[in-house]
Amino acid sequence: MPMIDIYAAAGTFADIKKLAADAAGLVKSVEQVPDIPMFRKNTAAFVHEMPAASISNVDGDSNYVRVQVLTNAGALDRDKQVALVAKMTDLVAEAANDPELKTRTWVLLTEAAPGGWGLWGHAQTNEELVSAARAEIGRLRR
Repeated sequence: MPMIDIYAAAGTFADIKKLAADAAGLVKSVEQVPDIPMFRKNTAAFVHEMPAASISNVDGDSNYVRVQVLTNAGALDRDKQVALVAKMTDLVAEAANDPELKTRTWVLLTEAAPGGWGLWGHAQTNEELVSAARAEIGRLRR
């Protein structure tokens, strides 16, 4: 159940709600988790629009986007990492209607340590998340 944070200068994206939903759907798809409420309701993206003056490279340019995807440890193998970075970069550039933004988008993949992932008021381990998913799948099949 990844949390996705997208940081950009205000006005970079025309429809931030669509970007947030598309980013969450993209990560869920790349992760290849079951399409159950547990994952649909708990994979979320947050778009943070900031004043352009709060972003800068060494030369003073502020037309960058930073995306951070936080997952539980081991959720993304190497193939999924490569796919997620490429697809998220494409999504950001498309949402901004700026193909050149692909050269100015950073995607950071971060893994929470086992037990460092809180959901439903509990610090979940990977095993607990898998057990919860299996239990939900079982309930949905009844």
